Amino acid sequence: MYSTRLQVICDPEFTEILMAEVAEAGFDTFIETEKGFEAYVEGNQFDQSLLSDIQEKYKHVKPLLFFQDRIEKQNWNEEWEKNVEPIFVDNQCLVRASFHKIEKKYPYEIIITPKMSFGTGHHQTTHLMLSRQMKMDHRNKRVMDAGCGTAILSIMASKLGAKEVEAFDIDEWSVENGEENAQVNGCKNIHIQLGKIDDVKLDGKFDIILANINKNILLAEMKTYTSYLSKEGQLLLSGFYAQDIDDLIKEGHKYGLKAIAHDERETWACLLLGVQ
Repeated sequence: MYSTRLQVICDPEFTEILMAEVAEAGFDTFIETEKGFEAYVEGNQFDQSLLSDIQEKYKHVKPLLFFQDRIEKQNWNEEWEKNVEPIFVDNQCLVRASFHKIEKKYPYEIIITPKMSFGTGHHQTTHLMLSRQMKMDHRNKRVMDAGCGTAILSIMASKLGAKEVEAFDIDEWSVENGEENAQVNGCKNIHIQLGKIDDVKLDGKFDIILANINKNILLAEMKTYTSYLSKEGQLLLSGFYAQDIDDLIKEGHKYGLKAIAHDERETWACLLLGVQ
């Protein structure tokens, strides 16, 4: 038996959205690479026409290359376990898979099994978000996690003392995986919905809103985020490059938000905004 392998070379900004799109075409296993990602599916159980539509839809993205071939079927869980490493954030937070055995104790420990969802702590933006979260007061706060992926940020918020966390994602796998990860980490105050921010049911205001998505979505949804912020609320954003910080600050100003702090890691950044 063989697997179909799809190798995608793309800008890191588009990795996660392209993974989600390719998943819709039938691919069910993903491995991030230095130049993009690889996607796998058993045999030929994928929609070639939908895959062609994805290439056409994103033809404006440069660079973007798709290479497709067949390889001998492998045990993907075993392959993933060989390559994934635990993550240490500011020597305060350990992000690990269930099979990692770490003797040293950290103030915060998060167990993540990503499956087809996104956000393991390995990407610079997730690392930035976790680092900044640990500098924020989450105690007894209502938190929103927009585009939650594996729910890693929701779990961090819960462990930091949040009263409740309302999370959502457009991907069904993310909702299922996020719920499993929340349960494994003993976080009973996380509720995850399927859909975009305009589709899900969100009641009241939030003290903290987390959004690690991408620049275009952040700019498009800034006004909506602001409408859900409490009077002294904070909006923590990532998923964009350091060069994009000014654009996001400018957009935030339109809706009464001011820049509080920003952090950079390699070429990536996160930005903390607050109500003026």
